[in-house]
Amino acid sequence: MLNDRAEPSTPATAAAKPALASLIPPAALNRWPLLVGFAALAVPTLVSLGNGTWTKEAGAHGPIVLATGAWLIWRNAAVMRQLAAPGSQVLGWLAFLASLGLYVFGRTFDFITFEAMGLFGVGLSMLYVLFGGRALLKTWFPFFYLAFLIPPPNWLMDRLTAPLKQFVSSAATGALYLTGLPIEREGVTIHVAQYSLLVEDACSGMNSLVGLIAISLFYIYLLRGSSVRYSAVLTLFVVPIAVLGNILRVMTLILLTYFAGDEVAQGFIHGLAGLFLFAVDLLLVFGVDVVLARFLPKSWRPQ
Repeated sequence: MLNDRAEPSTPATAAAKPALASLIPPAALNRWPLLVGFAALAVPTLVSLGNGTWTKEAGAHGPIVLATGAWLIWRNAAVMRQLAAPGSQVLGWLAFLASLGLYVFGRTFDFITFEAMGLFGVGLSMLYVLFGGRALLKTWFPFFYLAFLIPPPNWLMDRLTAPLKQFVSSAATGALYLTGLPIEREGVTIHVAQYSLLVEDACSGMNSLVGLIAISLFYIYLLRGSSVRYSAVLTLFVVPIAVLGNILRVMTLILLTYFAGDEVAQGFIHGLAGLFLFAVDLLLVFGVDVVLARFLPKSWRPQ
């Protein structure tokens, strides 16, 4: 004979249910169609990013930012739940409709920047309606951090990388010329012996700069907290570190080309050099952080 009596809940099970429920506001559960709708918008955009921007060096940080940003939101969920007070319905829905229009425009005309920006706005406006402005302001960093998922437009990157490419190629060529290497430069084209190298966007420093800033800010937030002033100061050091790292990268590729040939320099080692120097850049950022945390005035240090 079957026993239909339900087994009594253990203390651990009983405690787990309220703890889990406390992270999800009732308003969110009542609006589950909106969450499903957001997922329907997000999946195609993530697929587009995964097949396009994230496959290039300029967007290689995307999956890392997405995963760590989602974790940060989950980490702050309890605080958001405690501070939850539904925001203005009018303001929230106006922002939602404007962001949705931007998303549709970007999706229709294949402008991934507008599409990602619209998706970001849709998600943020939904959170505002559910949790309110106070909760979002108190836990602002994860949302600011996730904004690094929005790829900048190509025309902006072209304008920013053009002078940097000139500077990086000039600095690398000048340094190696002093060693007696047979090298000369024409714009962003470098001639060494019988070889010619073109300094591309990946070597300008701008592409690695976005990912380096994002990961550096994540590191600062976890270790030092969400101090805007301290984060801004450290970010100022990230820029020259990224440019210096790319100068060293170009010099490394020039030397590899000269001594080992073009096939070696442009093969697997080309990507490996980029990864290695990105890791070196991160270590330099961590070193600068240690110095700043010790020597900055107390009022500038994170509490």
